[in-house]
Amino acid sequence: MHKELKVFSGTANLALAKEICRHLGVSLGEATVSSFSDGEIRVRIEENVRGADVFLVQSCCDPVNTSIMQLLIMIDALKRSSAYRITAVIPYFGYARQDRKDQPRVPISAKLMADLITTAGADRVLTMDLHAGQIQGFFNIPVDHLYATPVLLDYINKQEFRDLVVVSPDAGGVERARAFAKRLSAQLAIIDKRREGANNAHVMNIVGEVEGRSALLLDDMIDTGGTIVQGAQACADQGARIVWAGCTHPVLSGPALERLQNSCLTEVVVTNTIPLNGKEQRCPKLRVLSVAPLLGEAITRIHEEESVSSLFA
Repeated sequence: MHKELKVFSGTANLALAKEICRHLGVSLGEATVSSFSDGEIRVRIEENVRGADVFLVQSCCDPVNTSIMQLLIMIDALKRSSAYRITAVIPYFGYARQDRKDQPRVPISAKLMADLITTAGADRVLTMDLHAGQIQGFFNIPVDHLYATPVLLDYINKQEFRDLVVVSPDAGGVERARAFAKRLSAQLAIIDKRREGANNAHVMNIVGEVEGRSALLLDDMIDTGGTIVQGAQACADQGARIVWAGCTHPVLSGPALERLQNSCLTEVVVTNTIPLNGKEQRCPKLRVLSVAPLLGEAITRIHEEESVSSLFA
């Protein structure tokens, strides 16, 4: 018997969840997500999900810890309501930057996140552009890891850049930048960056040729904007004709918006895995692309037990 597909969402990114539902041709599931007076989260699933194939959309974005608790509590509510299968659709996976012990006496928070999601009752996870691909191995349930590459590629190709060079803002993003450059038949450059503390980076030098070229800095996320802005300035100082930036997750915390607005960047291309607030939406340098069709296609294939591998572009 074919199970009914149902999509629910927490409050983190309702707009994306509704757009995914429009792509799928289904209505967003009815759920009440509120808080008790002391701040505890209260959840009630307002429709029957017994025997349903449920997809719960929730990004781990600001307020991060509230978003995560909503995700866990909604998974538990769906499990206790006898859903046949629960897939946690997490466009932006929080705490992914803490994926290993790089100093003494620090946690591996990404592993803890995986354990919490699994223990809450998720049967599988669908996520996008993890900060570190090996986080998939922290789960003991299936993980479908999508990339926003097709969405970004389609937009960049339409810009018809001349003498394009894709720039990785640090050594950790080289694999991502190389794959992107290959698809664009572009050159590759790498910024040698030395980090002096959390959210504090110092650009050292550029490995590769950017002089007289169109430079595209590519990263998985922009948080405070320090790395991408310093990288852009380094490219400009080395003679790049024009400098753009692209990322999947616009975290944009602290002084990020001001830094981007005052930088030499012509445009910053991001996706809607994290919703932008009103001030961010008015920033003329930000261009937001939708990943709803990509996530919707993945949900359809998972529901119909088809291969998702062709989407791993």
